[in-house]
Amino acid sequence: MTAQSTGLIHHPYSPPDGFDAPQPGVFKASTVIFPNVAAMRTRDWKSKSGYTYGLHGTPTTFVLEERIAALEGGLQCVLVPSGLAAIANVALALLKSGDEVLIPDSAYGPNRALAEGELAAFGITHQIYNSMNPADLAARIGEKTKLVWLEAAGSVTMEFPDLIEQVRIAKARGVICALDNTWGAGLAFNAFDLDGQGTGVDVSVHALTKYPSGGGDVLMGSVTTRNEALHLKIKLTHMRLGLGVGANDVEAILRALPSIGLRYRAQDHAGRSLARWCAEQPQFAQVLHPALAGSPGHAHWQQVCSLAESAGQGAAAGLFSVMVDERYTPQQVDAFCDALKFFKLGFSWGGPISLVMPYELNHMRDAWPGYLARGTLVRFSLGLEDASDLQADLTQALGRALPM
Repeated sequence: MTAQSTGLIHHPYSPPDGFDAPQPGVFKASTVIFPNVAAMRTRDWKSKSGYTYGLHGTPTTFVLEERIAALEGGLQCVLVPSGLAAIANVALALLKSGDEVLIPDSAYGPNRALAEGELAAFGITHQIYNSMNPADLAARIGEKTKLVWLEAAGSVTMEFPDLIEQVRIAKARGVICALDNTWGAGLAFNAFDLDGQGTGVDVSVHALTKYPSGGGDVLMGSVTTRNEALHLKIKLTHMRLGLGVGANDVEAILRALPSIGLRYRAQDHAGRSLARWCAEQPQFAQVLHPALAGSPGHAHWQQVCSLAESAGQGAAAGLFSVMVDERYTPQQVDAFCDALKFFKLGFSWGGPISLVMPYELNHMRDAWPGYLARGTLVRFSLGLEDASDLQADLTQALGRALPM
């Protein structure tokens, strides 16, 4: 007679096949059970043809990987614990001691910090290039250069580079190019086909923390490719680093993913509306939004983002920055941010709550870009509030902290 405790663990019941529902099932596993030794010895986790261990994938993670690959226009994808982990996964998979990586001056700050810290300790060098000058990128590519990072739009400063020309330069020199595509989210443009003629990056990384999650409550990243050999390099490093994601986090993104297009368009619409309004306010010396004429790189944005389905208007994320006129002190700018009620002070973006963050650009750039007005930079991330309420919030904060 089997003991009750054993019977509970080894109960013979198995639910019937054939159940289907709008949301995929959530499978949580470290251990994966094999039916027999032969299956255990022949399963290949790298090809997604079977399951071997929770870290190498479950039905739940496989579904999200395939959907993110489709969203990005790629063929393969791996999931990692954050957007920064995606950047690190790519760097550690493709670079070795003696190699060099090129990073745009507008890049996400931790990408540069990774190069200055861990990569430098591994004997990997880096250079920072002018993201708005393709000739500077071309001049810096040398024999040691093995990876070029691209970013559109630029982190914080929102300039939009000539992605097509940057990719052509890297490809002509046989250098792999990787794009931080968190802003575009797979919706503003196709990173693997920027011009509709096949010109595209080799790797696209994405902070799923932002638009795919949409809730401001999940940390996750992805690395998407179209080349099987390149994907395998990244996936093997992914395995050796032990990078994994939680099933409940995957479930949260799978639930949010069907609405990503609706949310992206709504936040884009609100962002443009408020950016245009901010351009009329005398306290702001400059408004930085790729979709606004006169913003740095606007023509490049039109070139690649007009191909997306967006009623002929081009697509853009719900982010923009303003340069508060230099006649106001940084302390006054901080007071302006503190005076906002609906805009909350916080990092990240893509969630339901609008966010604001002041930045000290002198600490982020080696030199002040010539296309930026002088002043103090503030970035706004649009949530899902009514745009008229957000405009009223900006109005009252300007009146309180930045009087004319």
